Amino acid sequence: MAKLDSSLKNMVLSLGIISLIASAVLAGGYTLTKEPIQKAQMKKQQDAIEEVLPIKDAKVGEKVEIKLDGKTDAFFIYPAEKDGKLVGAAIQTYSYDGYAGKIEVMVGLDNEGIVSNYTILAASETPGLGSKITDWFKTSKANQDIRGKNLSQTKLAVKKDGGEIDAITASTISSRAFLSSINSAFEAFKKYQQQN
Repeated sequence: MAKLDSSLKNMVLSLGIISLIASAVLAGGYTLTKEPIQKAQMKKQQDAIEEVLPIKDAKVGEKVEIKLDGKTDAFFIYPAEKDGKLVGAAIQTYSYDGYAGKIEVMVGLDNEGIVSNYTILAASETPGLGSKITDWFKTSKANQDIRGKNLSQTKLAVKKDGGEIDAITASTISSRAFLSSINSAFEAFKKYQQQN
């Protein structure tokens, strides 16, 4: 193979060819992985809904989008019915106030506003600190567990803010954001109940 002259034209040509090949490889990889990634995300979401429902054998209805004043994104309500009656819902909620940004949570509430369970869908909180939100608020130790709390009677807040919930040690910001997402879910669920 003949060596090309080291000119601007030849360098641009070489860089252009390399860029086209790299783009084609990336596009092919995206095409191959797009569908499996979407299926995995849908399964994770479905598993989260089933995990948090207040009544395990309830029938989950179609997703309903609820907007709240002052919130940028919608909340998604997955109503649960048993014997034709609403028994609660799984609510996909969020907060942008986490230490590392957005925290997405799936939380289950019954008709009275009692928290049945929650699962973290996405969070980038600090490993070993804010990442503890995955299990911290399910621990029966001290005043950490939010399950069984009736949100129609109390708003969840950390003790530093006058609430009754113990924040994650050295992660008050993550704790506040998590509890805020749960309170927002309750507001969205109340709005859903009023509309239906």
